[in-house]
Amino acid sequence: MEIVYVYVKKRSEFGRQCNFSDRPAELHVDILPDPSLAANFIDRDPCDVPIQCTQEMSEHEVNTERFEYETRGINHMEGGWPKDVNPQEMEQTIRYRKKVEKDENYVNTILQLGSHMEHCIRQNNAIDIYQEYFEEEEGVEETEEQPSAKTINVFRDPNEVKRTATSLSWHPDGSQKLAVAYSSLEFQKVSKDMSYDSYIWDIEVSNKPEMTLKPVSPLVCLEYNPKDSHILVGGSYNGQIAYWDTRKGSQPVEMSTIEHSHRDPVYKVIWLQSKTGTDFFSASTDGQVLWWDIRKMSEPTERLVLDPSKKGKLDQALGAISLEFETTMPTKFMVGTEQGMVVSCNRKAKTPAEKIVCTYSGHHGPIYSLQRNPFFPKNFLTVGDWTARIWSEDIRESSIMWTKYQTAYLSDGCWSPVRPSVFFTVKMDGTLDVWDFLFKQNDPTLSIKVCDEALYSMRVQDNGRFLGCGSELGTTTLLEISSGLCTLQRNEKALATAMFERETKREKILEARHRELRLKERSRSEQSKEDETKETEGEESAEELVARAEREFYEMVEAEMKKREKDEKIEIDQVRNGDKK
Repeated sequence: MEIVYVYVKKRSEFGRQCNFSDRPAELHVDILPDPSLAANFIDRDPCDVPIQCTQEMSEHEVNTERFEYETRGINHMEGGWPKDVNPQEMEQTIRYRKKVEKDENYVNTILQLGSHMEHCIRQNNAIDIYQEYFEEEEGVEETEEQPSAKTINVFRDPNEVKRTATSLSWHPDGSQKLAVAYSSLEFQKVSKDMSYDSYIWDIEVSNKPEMTLKPVSPLVCLEYNPKDSHILVGGSYNGQIAYWDTRKGSQPVEMSTIEHSHRDPVYKVIWLQSKTGTDFFSASTDGQVLWWDIRKMSEPTERLVLDPSKKGKLDQALGAISLEFETTMPTKFMVGTEQGMVVSCNRKAKTPAEKIVCTYSGHHGPIYSLQRNPFFPKNFLTVGDWTARIWSEDIRESSIMWTKYQTAYLSDGCWSPVRPSVFFTVKMDGTLDVWDFLFKQNDPTLSIKVCDEALYSMRVQDNGRFLGCGSELGTTTLLEISSGLCTLQRNEKALATAMFERETKREKILEARHRELRLKERSRSEQSKEDETKETEGEESAEELVARAEREFYEMVEAEMKKREKDEKIEIDQVRNGDKK
């Protein structure tokens, strides 16, 4: 019989609780070398140490460099024409060809090349060099793969007082770097110890940022220049705009003056498609959209007040919190506002009133994200309050598709750059949702708990493989999406087109029906108003009613008297006629 005795001890008797945390190394004891002890040391040669077991490890990871394959094509440009021949003119090229074809060297060269060309054609007919041998097997493997995402790296705000990662921007060349803007968006919560710095991270190194950006006010948004990867532009909390050149250090190269800047935090900046590559525009909750050129940052080149009444009054303007610009539509841009309304604008309009084209209303709160579908620019995505909505430019009354209302507030979202039917959203409960409306529409295809704090920002890499999420406490999590979610599927564009067209048609039918009902209701209300006016016109005063009653009474009495006189006359005539007989 085995005797067991359990020793019980109260928690209060254990002593102080051990709280482990990251901190730099500390030097407690420094033992200097003693040369006198070297004489007591005995060298063993040979040295034989038996080992029975190796050290056990609970977890072991090895990071290796990734090798990515890329398929490239070659565009052949027609050339070799003489200087006096314009290849764009068909008559000149035909005349030159006829001249060359008459040359004997040309005929001999063609005959020699003909035999080689014939050999290649016969070889291609014998063996199909473009045949895909395992096409079916690959398709089966793709369908069986479950949507997933895994964490690659985590970048934390190195300061003691943590701030929110408000904006992310991928490096345009290779995407090995990620620029993160940090600021506190809570009203009057900025402490004296809070840092203003933002950072550029190398995605392979999470211990220390590669470069520090030092603005005069915390950056709310930050964006790489797609044409020059050394230049970044950022919008500050105090409304100023600044740009950096990474070759010139951490300090901004130039900043906008306070008197010509925004009056509120700058929530979004976007680079424009221009020849110089120096133009961009910014939006703020002060109700203004400003256009800038980094060569002259003293004042904006153009200004637009987002007043829906088109009077240009700043006190009636809508606060801008998100921007959208598509390079294929250089004159158009869209603004998401605090009031839950999307404002569609035309920059090249003649007057400021004509620059505001129309509005789309559908959210109950600020629109934190606004982006056109990269494959179908007429359809755009908005993220706000508890839902994400997909719109069509042709329908202003309502969105054509939307997600059901979530339990947590949505803070950001974007389309996949490689799949037209996939988009991403992040929520205040720290969850990332991946939606594929061709797979299912009511629920996300993939939902991941990224961190315990709220997620505020996100950005997808251009190849759709990597995704960064910024949190409330300044933690930026880098995720790798499974290949099924970042690889264009078969017939996906056609299916997405059919889906958008079907939902657009459905909304148009419903809109026409609502318009018809409104017209009927309006006609009914107008008819009822006419009846009321007639009734009010027919109403008479008490004196008029008495006079009319008296008049009708006397008319009736007079008629009765005339009738009696007539009857009496008839009776007298009858009596006279009887006497004569």
